[in-house]
Amino acid sequence: MLKNEKAVVVFSGGQDSTTCLFWAMQQFAEVETVTFDYGQRHRLEIECSQAISRELGVKNTVLDMSLLNQLAPNALTRSNIEITQEDGELPSTFVEGRNHLFLSFAAVLAKVSGARHLVTGVCETDFSGYPDCRDSFVKSLNVTLNLAMDYNFVIHTPLMWLDKAETWAMADDLGAFDFVRERTLTCYNGIIGDGCGECPSCQLRSRGLEQYLERRTQEAGR
Repeated sequence: MLKNEKAVVVFSGGQDSTTCLFWAMQQFAEVETVTFDYGQRHRLEIECSQAISRELGVKNTVLDMSLLNQLAPNALTRSNIEITQEDGELPSTFVEGRNHLFLSFAAVLAKVSGARHLVTGVCETDFSGYPDCRDSFVKSLNVTLNLAMDYNFVIHTPLMWLDKAETWAMADDLGAFDFVRERTLTCYNGIIGDGCGECPSCQLRSRGLEQYLERRTQEAGR
């Protein structure tokens, strides 16, 4: 644990950010979460974030980012835009500039609250080609934030090089496997837990879960 250190977790209440929250709670003396309301299809995402934060005893702040919806129409915010992914193109669920803006606003919140550490669940392994999930982007933004705010932030990305099976393994190692599986909301159709099983997010989550459970069974049999 980093004694006397505080972290802010960018938090959506999904599998990845909830795993990162459990990770942060083991690493830092104090943790709080920040959730962004950008007009996403399901208010349940915000409610889920608040409920998980409350249950785990950490402060949660919801910030209004509705301007993002106005600037970047996408399938996560507009019910009239179909969720699609064509070969060689970004999925229709990509929100332009989302992680850039989320981390920047989280940094302002962190500095005001005396935190130097930002934690985000972005990942370059299962990232669907999203440019703002890349390690190079996070490192670049970290430098930019430090210069812009004259403050020594550290952006942590515990999942950066993990696939979904390895993310499930991390949750299990943290003693949070059942919690993450049952309480989190990853589904694009707004179904908590194992989700609808049909949307791209559910399929990715389910495939990783099956792979991890298979590995766990094999290891237990040795």
